[in-house]
Amino acid sequence: MRLVYLGTPAMAVPTLRALVDAGHEVALVVTAPDKRRGRGGSLQPTPVKAAALELGVPVTDRIDDILELRPLPELGVVVAFGRLIKPHVLDAVPMINVHFSLLPRWRGAAPLERAILAGDAVTGVCVMDVEEGLDTGAVYRRAEVAIGADTTADELRAQLVDIGTTLVLHALAGGLGEPEPQVGEAVYASKIDPAELELDWSRPAEELHRVVRLGGAWTTFRGARIRIWRTATNPTGDGLTMATGTTPLEVLEVQPEGKARMAAKAWANGVHWTADDRFGT
Repeated sequence: MRLVYLGTPAMAVPTLRALVDAGHEVALVVTAPDKRRGRGGSLQPTPVKAAALELGVPVTDRIDDILELRPLPELGVVVAFGRLIKPHVLDAVPMINVHFSLLPRWRGAAPLERAILAGDAVTGVCVMDVEEGLDTGAVYRRAEVAIGADTTADELRAQLVDIGTTLVLHALAGGLGEPEPQVGEAVYASKIDPAELELDWSRPAEELHRVVRLGGAWTTFRGARIRIWRTATNPTGDGLTMATGTTPLEVLEVQPEGKARMAAKAWANGVHWTADDRFGT
């Protein structure tokens, strides 16, 4: 098929590559504008733009450039694009979106992260029709995925991207068919606020463990910020056992400011952790 592809972060790259490898003609890639990143502040492309340039696919940051294509694409494929697509574009080119939840639960920007934070046992992927409303379109394909008690957001993201890519390829090969309307209570997955990643040790151990599984969780130690990368709800003796609002939580991997990630016990030995020491305020 002649396609246009809309995506931005690294998680949107595998589907783009798979579409090209499958022989589809990706006439244009639309992504976010270059941003200044790093200490030097140089302009850097999004992961999707970098991949498009490597693949030799035309790329733009202007959605309306789709309308200049001749002939128009048969379909648009959207994966983690991060911007709304206006009705006049959708009127010209129908689009499908790969959304990483079981709609209508967790519409919005952070579906897999919210599923983990909520303690959901199951999530999934939907290939849905793109319409003006936020993730409100009917669903062409869906697949369920179990969330393990220790599954991290990175692990779940990789799994969902792989499944979502397969669903798209099968849908394009076999025809989209008729979509099914979303059924059930709609729940909105707002973007994760950095403040939500601060660990409040008065909260239940299971809740703290979920925050850590998102990646980037942090607390303080002797007035300095420290990231907590890995924890266990069933202490094994391999880390630092911390009191919480419920049962103990074992901290296994940490990252002090300006340093690499390391085993919590090795770090504790280096800072001369005492029985009176605690994380947080």
